This record gives sequence, structure tokens and C-alpha cells, in this order.
Amino acid sequence: MRKIQYLLPLLALGTLQAEAQAKYDFTKLQREKLGRGVVAVRENPSRVAVSWRYLESDPENQAFDVYRNGKKVNAKPITDATFFTDNYTGNGEAKYEIRALKGDKTVASYTLPADAPTGYINIPLQRPELGVDPFGKEYFYNANDASIGDVDGDGEYEIILKWDPTNSHDNAHNGFTGPTYFDCYELDGTLKWRIDLGENIRSGAHYTQFLVADFDGDGKAELICRTADGTQDGQGKVIGDRRADWRNLNGRIVSGPEYLSVFNGETGAEMATVDYIPPRGNIKDWGDGYANRSDRFLAAVAYVDGVRPSAVMARGYYTRSVLAAYDWDGKDLKVKWVFDSNTPGNEAYAGQGNHNLRVADVDGDGCDEIIYGQMAVDNDGNGLYSTGMYHGDAIHLLSDINDEKYYVWGCHENKKDGTTLREAATGKVILQYPSDKDIGRCMAADIDPNYPGVELWSPNSGGVRSFDGKVISKQGDFKNEISAKVPVNMAVWWDGDLLREMLDKNVISKYNWKTGEMENMLVMEDCMWNNDTKGNPAIQGDILGDWREEVLIRTADNQNLRLYVTTIPTDYRFHTFLGDPAYRSSIANQNIGYNQPAEPGFYFGPDLKKGTKFRGTTIK
Repeated sequence: MRKIQYLLPLLALGTLQAEAQAKYDFTKLQREKLGRGVVAVRENPSRVAVSWRYLESDPENQAFDVYRNGKKVNAKPITDATFFTDNYTGNGEAKYEIRALKGDKTVASYTLPADAPTGYINIPLQRPELGVDPFGKEYFYNANDASIGDVDGDGEYEIILKWDPTNSHDNAHNGFTGPTYFDCYELDGTLKWRIDLGENIRSGAHYTQFLVADFDGDGKAELICRTADGTQDGQGKVIGDRRADWRNLNGRIVSGPEYLSVFNGETGAEMATVDYIPPRGNIKDWGDGYANRSDRFLAAVAYVDGVRPSAVMARGYYTRSVLAAYDWDGKDLKVKWVFDSNTPGNEAYAGQGNHNLRVADVDGDGCDEIIYGQMAVDNDGNGLYSTGMYHGDAIHLLSDINDEKYYVWGCHENKKDGTTLREAATGKVILQYPSDKDIGRCMAADIDPNYPGVELWSPNSGGVRSFDGKVISKQGDFKNEISAKVPVNMAVWWDGDLLREMLDKNVISKYNWKTGEMENMLVMEDCMWNNDTKGNPAIQGDILGDWREEVLIRTADNQNLRLYVTTIPTDYRFHTFLGDPAYRSSIANQNIGYNQPAEPGFYFGPDLKKGTKFRGTTIK
């Protein structure tokens, strides 16, 4: 397949400027107050891996000491990493303290439990009870997608977990579903609250988009999601009419009120509820008469004003697409703007949405834009451009080392456009690999140090390609999907170098650029992935510890979550990626639709230039 450059005409309606990468004013940007994020896990019976965050407030020469049960265990101050391996053969409880020797000289700790498992933190769950649908058929619950947020203001994250019933349905199919639940857990398994969305919110990947962030700037995260009659908050309060049942005989919900609610992250209590925008209206206006196209929801956390995080709620992508930005100030939930493809002048934006989205300041104005599949919406709620390539599945937002632009690598369902790389701010197509098939997955990550920047691949890309389109791996075709050789589902920074590893189902693997083959690094035994072929964990990202990423995944019996933490030493240290707005937003948005990996708003990989300063570290 030959490379085609600048192939597609652009249906652009806004000003086309792609110059500068993100220019956030960090003096005004409302962000989390992160703690040290200390964690300790067993590497083996005689060694414990300890890691912690290097914060943006830390000086570059910051040094640390590590204490176990009050005794210092490092021979000299640690300055080259935020990782330490402790020779500890005991199997009893051990309290690890990290003491910063400069700056504010903070002390943070984590207690390794007695008989701790190897390689992960075990988080016990309280699984919802079995349910019975109106026809008497039983269903049970699987731990599904998750998000993170500091709900109590201590600088450390709690886990907000979605429980999905086994009868959850895509609206392309009839069928009743059990209610969706949200739980909030501490890392030790303490359940803080449970929210029951009720029977009037259909269960499935497309209907229960939830956002966790500190929207009002009080230091504690909130949960915002769509609700309906019968939703019960974490304190037992019911929203709307407790007795209402808006499901039809096919289990679909085609009428009845819809709300948007904000919940207190610490208690689960409902704090405000408003009518959901965009409303359902007449379902036929969305392209069908059975609520398949009307009930396709996306959502995002975005700094659309360059200061505070807004909740962007969206409806539709096959035909009509509507996005609404909301602000929560601690008292009121207010609409900031609404974008509607039905508005005169916006016709080119219809049908361009993906099953996911990306958020970043792609045009350099200090405010976030929303990359909504094959189109983009500016921070002020106006259309930025539309490519006209229509609906697709996966989408990646990435930076190249050679300039200051963002790029979008996406795949397309229209059996024409295949896979494309475009400028994020203008829609200008840089690379394209056409296909007469539905291309459902694609991936972008720096996995080969011999080629500049990130690599790109998909089932129809003809193999792994360099950023300029050169094939650098063994050829693959659609009948023998490259995903069988180089996974296309998720990615994770796991080992100690700057290349990224692949995460597919319950396996972390590394690309061997010499052979073009994958090599397993970790198999998460007795664990199960989510969302069928999507093969994703509950969440992945830089959750705690050093700059490497963690994987939160359920056990096959749904009794526990496991937070896998790398035990591989590294001599690199970087400011936690969580301080990057694009990366933090991508974690908050990861559970939306078809899960996509967390991606930073900067290039990160082995092409970082030696001698330059990057995220608090002078590159060696």
C-alpha cells in the first residue's frame, strides 16, 4: 500500500492555524494538588520496589531518603530516580516513608500489607448482588471501567469504579439491562459510597459516560454523569420519580426525562441536577426510530476557558452531533456553550464523531479544543474544522519531535479512508492508507529507537510505520491482522527505558525492533479485561509512584481489583505526567466509549535530546 499525502479536501469552517503547541497559562490553570504518591510492592520474597512522585514543585536537585519502619534503608540520598529497591525478606507489615531532603521536606508513607502479593496492590471489592430482569432472567455484575480522583483532598487518588451488568446492551440490539452502579474505593478496599443509576439509564459502553475531576477548585474531586428518574445517590437520596419506568417492551428508553447530576466525590451525595443537554427530543431526528443513534454519548474534561476544567457532554456521532460545556462552581451547574451540527452553517460537522475523543490545546491559544472524531470543536464552542471522513472508532492525539504541532492518528469505518494522520489544528491530511474495509483499530507509540518520533500502525497500514510513513516492520494485511503481531488496543510505559510497551487484554509486551516480534513482559494471571474485543483494563496511566504507568484490572471472579505497579528499576525521573493537562484529561476521558490509552501533550521517548531539560530532568 503506497503512502498518499495531502489527499483529502478539508471541509474547514474556522481559522486554520496550527502553529504552536499548547500554551497553557499555568499561573491561572486550576489543577489538582498532588501528594507524593508513595507505593511499595513485592518484587519477589526478598525484595520490595518502592516508588514515588517527582512533583513540579520539587527542585531539580531534590534528594530523597527511604525509611522502612522508621529505619533508613538507602545508603546515600537518592537523586537520580524516584524508585528504590529494598532488600526485605520479612512478610509482615512494613511502613515505607519517603522523606524529601530539600524544598518543603515533606514526609509521605505507604504501608505494605503483611503477606503482600507480588507485583500488585490487591483491592477487595463489594460486588453488587445478582439481579433479575422483567422476564425472570438472572444477570450478575462485572467490574468495568474506572476513573481516579482525589475525593477527600489528601493529595492521593481514590478509585471510582463502574459496575456493568452481564445483560448490558448496545442499542443496536433489543434487551433489558440491569442498573449501572458507581463505587468509590480507597486503595485498601474501603468502600466510601455507591451510586445506583437506576433502571432508566441503559447499561453499556455508550450510555454511562462519567467524569471525575475537581471541577470547582475546592481540592476535592466530583463525579458528573447523566442520570434519570430513580437514580439513587451515595446517601440514599432518589433523583426524580422513584416509581417511573421509561423502558419499552424491548428494553429501550425512548422517552422520559434525562438529567445531568454532579455528586460529591467524598460522600456520593447529589449536589445539583439539571436537565440534560443535549436533550433526546424526537429520536427520529437522530437517524433512526429505536434510539440507537440518539443514545450515543461521549464526554470529556476540558479546560475550554484556559482556567478551570469544564464537563463537556456530547450526544450523537453517526448523524447529528451535539456538545455542551458545563461549569460547576460548587453551587450551580451551568451551561457554558452548546455546539450543534444542526445549526445552520454546521452541516459539514454531522456524522463525524468517533467512539472516543481527544482533548488538548491544539491551536496554541491556551484553551482546550475537542477532537471529536473526524472534526474538531474550538474552545469557544464553534466548529474548528471537519474532515468529512465520517465516523470511526479509535483515535490518538500525539506530538512529534520535529515541530510544535499536535497530530491525530485515526481509523475509519467508511470502507474508503482506512487510516489517516492529520494535523490536529487544521485537519490537513499528512499520511493516508486507504482501505475498502472497516478499520476498527489503530495505535501510535514510540516503540522503535531507530526512527524519529512515534510509530504508527493499524490493520491496513502494511506494518509498523515511522512517523514519515516508512515501513519498519514485517508486512501485515487485513486478513492476518497486525494486531496479532503488534497489539492495537492499549499502551503503557512500563519498563525503565523511554520506549512504550503494549497492553492488550491481560498482557504487557515489548516490541523487539530487531525481529519485528512482540515479547511478553508480564501476564496478569487470573485477571480479566473489559469490553470484549477492546481488551482494556479498568484504567491505565500514571496513577501513583514514579513516571511509569500502572494498570488497574479486575480479577476474573470480580472479587478484587489489582493495581499492577512496575518493579523494574530505572535511572530516569520526570515530573509526574499527571501535571500535564492533556495527559490528565486523557485519563479522565479514558472510560468514554471505546477506551483509549492515556496520552501526554508532549513528545516522550528516546529521541529526547541529550543535555536538554525535560520535565525537571536534564536528559543524559
